[in-house]
Amino acid sequence: MEKIKVLFICHGNICRSTMAQFVFQHMVNTRGLAAQFHIDSAATSREEIGNDPHYGTVNKMREVGIPVLPHRARQMTKKDYQEYDYLIGMDEWNIRNMNRITGGDPDGKIHMLLEFSKHPRAIADPWYTGNFDATYADVTEGCEALLELLTSGTVLSKS
Repeated sequence: MEKIKVLFICHGNICRSTMAQFVFQHMVNTRGLAAQFHIDSAATSREEIGNDPHYGTVNKMREVGIPVLPHRARQMTKKDYQEYDYLIGMDEWNIRNMNRITGGDPDGKIHMLLEFSKHPRAIADPWYTGNFDATYADVTEGCEALLELLTSGTVLSKS
C-alpha cells in the first residue's frame, strides 16, 4: 500500500506547520496508522530555515503529551508538489504563497487545514498572537477533520 503523503505548511515552519506535523503524526500513531502515512512540514519563506520548532510549540506539545519530533525548518519547493498528495496551509496568505511556489494547483492538492472542519477559517500565527493554546485547538480541530476524511477513503479535491 502506498503511503498518503501530507505536507503541512506555514510562513516560517517553526510554529503552526510543525505543530500540525506533530499533532497529526501523534493521531496517526495512536490509531495504529503510522505505516499508511508520511508526514512532514515546510515554510513558504526562507526566514527560519534550519531553525528548530518555536519554544511555544515545543512547550505546548510537552504540556499535552505529544512527542516533539526532530525537525529543522525548510522552505517548500516546487518538487514538493510532485512528492506529496496533500499540501496543507494554515491561512490564506500561506495558500497564495504555496500557489506561487508551485506555479498553481492543477491537481487540487493545496488546501487550508481548517477547510475540513465544520467551521472553515484561517489559523492565526502564534508568532504574532502569542496564543499557542488557541493555535493548538485550531490545529487539533483541523487535523482530526483531515484524518477523518483521509481514513474514510474520501479523495480531496478543489471545491
